Amino acid sequence: MTGTSADTQWKFSATYVVLPTENVDTDQIIPARFLTTTSRAGLGPNAFNDWRYLADGSPNPDFVLNKPESQGAEVLVAGHNFGCGSSREHAVWALAGAGFRAVVSSTFADIFRGNALGNGLLPIQVSPETLAKLMASHTPASKVTVDLETSTLTLPDGEKVTFPVPPFSKYCLLNGIDEMGFLLKTADDTAQYEAAHRSSFSTLAAAGAA
Repeated sequence: MTGTSADTQWKFSATYVVLPTENVDTDQIIPARFLTTTSRAGLGPNAFNDWRYLADGSPNPDFVLNKPESQGAEVLVAGHNFGCGSSREHAVWALAGAGFRAVVSSTFADIFRGNALGNGLLPIQVSPETLAKLMASHTPASKVTVDLETSTLTLPDGEKVTFPVPPFSKYCLLNGIDEMGFLLKTADDTAQYEAAHRSSFSTLAAAGAA
């Protein structure tokens, strides 16, 4: 996450792609052979690689991400238990690189959810009924509106549903920072605290007394 955007980036309307498969694990999102990089960039074309491409490397015309009407979609609506399997952050990097800003599902694997929130991809958990409605009513022109500040998702028919977001993660996303950025913002306060307490408490003296 770059930390260059204000909270306005977290209220947006976009078309969405439906991937109804349940229990999509991280190896399906980004196969292990692509984990040699430590860069967050460049993994988008490899998202869902083994479903997305045929054996000869050409795009699979039957896979949803390759369909013309899916191009430009910024929200992925996926089946139950999305992101299960290994803890690889690369799965989140690949989804973000493929253009997705949010993933909607009825449940997420806990580690995937944490990785997503830490890397600027919003996991939106909704009820099974809402998920089924999004899938059943989907058309190429269907749009949803994401509003992180109010933690609401507006469905194509105008219905609004709320979704849970941990307060710290919400703060970081709205302020365009990650965990390290948050810690760096406290550097001045930390320095002031250390300066004020350095003369009154010495860890070296305490260790010598022990």
